[in-house]
Amino acid sequence: MKTLRDVGIGKTAVVVKLHGEGAVKRRIMDMGVTKGTSVYVRKVAPLGDPIEVTVRGYELSVRKADAEMIEVE
Repeated sequence: MKTLRDVGIGKTAVVVKLHGEGAVKRRIMDMGVTKGTSVYVRKVAPLGDPIEVTVRGYELSVRKADAEMIEVE
């Protein structure tokens, strides 16, 4: 299983599944990260947290813990 955290800088991935439950999963979906969405990794902070991605035409910062819940291909 490959997660958003494993995607390299400058690469694009497609969301396959969201793991997690309840409010955490809902918050990720509210940010526009849903199944079938294309996600482009723009930057990663020096210590690896957070990760800046482009989703649906806007920039979004995602924590490492949240990025691990997003399965991609």
